[in-house]
Amino acid sequence: MLDTLKSLLTGQYQASLWMLQRCLEQCPGAAWDQPVANLKFCQAAFHALFFTDYYLCASPADLKLQTFHQQHAAEFRDYEEMEPRQQRWTYDRAFLRSYVQHCRTKSIEVIQQETAESLAAACGFAPKTFSRAELHVYNIRHIQHHAAQLSLRLRLDFDEDISWLGTGWKEA
Repeated sequence: MLDTLKSLLTGQYQASLWMLQRCLEQCPGAAWDQPVANLKFCQAAFHALFFTDYYLCASPADLKLQTFHQQHAAEFRDYEEMEPRQQRWTYDRAFLRSYVQHCRTKSIEVIQQETAESLAAACGFAPKTFSRAELHVYNIRHIQHHAAQLSLRLRLDFDEDISWLGTGWKEA
């Protein structure tokens, strides 16, 4: 059962991140800094990736210690995502492309390392009180939520259709 769950979680992380990546790739330049709900397109994409990365960590303290974060300190700046304020920074496409790849690789590695015990344990991200397994499902739903926002904005304003990825994430 553990192998089935790990395969399912890996597949769903990859599919949802692929959908988010398609939004980044198909976003016209004119839409990059345009509103999507209460954020700009690039900010909403960053927000989805930031929290994907965050919740894939073993603990909140691990986020800033990652090599990817140290290599991209200029992009992460003051970690405004962790503050209760409106985002003000914007992000370029090249950085977000590299961030989505970081999250795709990290999700595979993290899920591979999970055990039945770690998945059943408390997630460790207060105030959330659910298990690590449920944190993964929560994280995937969050990615999908923002990919849907971005793809709807692209469809309505620019007639860009983001194709659905149902299976075959390994080929994407």
